[in-house]
Amino acid sequence: MQRAAASKIRAFQKEVWGYYRLHKRGFPWRKTKNPYRILVSEIMLQQTQADRVVLKYKEFIKKFPNLRALSKASLKSVLRAWQGLGYNRRAVHLKTIAREVTVRFGGKLPSEKEILMSSPGIGQSTAGAVRTFAFNKPEVFVETNIRTAFIHFFFPKKQKILDSDISKIVEVALDRKNPREWYWALMDYGAMLKKAHGNAAARRSAHYARQSPFKGSSREQRSKILKMILGEKISTKKLLAKTGFSKQILAHHLADLSKEGFIRRSGNYFIVSK
Repeated sequence: MQRAAASKIRAFQKEVWGYYRLHKRGFPWRKTKNPYRILVSEIMLQQTQADRVVLKYKEFIKKFPNLRALSKASLKSVLRAWQGLGYNRRAVHLKTIAREVTVRFGGKLPSEKEILMSSPGIGQSTAGAVRTFAFNKPEVFVETNIRTAFIHFFFPKKQKILDSDISKIVEVALDRKNPREWYWALMDYGAMLKKAHGNAAARRSAHYARQSPFKGSSREQRSKILKMILGEKISTKKLLAKTGFSKQILAHHLADLSKEGFIRRSGNYFIVSK
């Protein structure tokens, strides 16, 4: 049994490396070992496809080249740079991380997993990715393309597969001498499978959840409101007229955006928080 399992692991490694050598992708965040730049890319990639991230990543890095620059920037400028990526809370998290790292660690992102995971917006997967790609640490983590690769190869007929079961095989298959490139290869292999088979493998994960459409959603409404406030200080009356939302819906979103630190009231107007 152990020999068969080891044989399958070797076959998997051979297939993944073989595909990567012929079809590896050349993203800008793969051309750096700068921890800050890798952190930015990983936060952006959390809920956004890689091809959509490329241009925004380049623009963001040009505008905020390091943690100190990001920590000093206004929230308004950060949110403006983030427009088009969605899930604006990630931008707030990045700015918070930049401020904390600048104050506590002199602007140098720490490599310790526990410290990374104590920061807002950084869970086990993102911390593992940052440690792997920035510091070449042999971390065990699972994200969408990695999940797809392992489910496709090792769980061809099983349903409701737990990430904890996948992680056990991820650890055994891990190239500990070259984890950075091994994970790139895994992600490229998984991305190819998703392109070829859609979400067939992902739907068999116990953690699979279909994302609700953006159009007409609460996320779209919030995004519309925030975009208007980014453009100018604006009154409730004008927001009602420009959005077409009911008073109840607008009040709900304004309260949430205020509570989450995106906006604040200034007299009769709403403006972006400092």
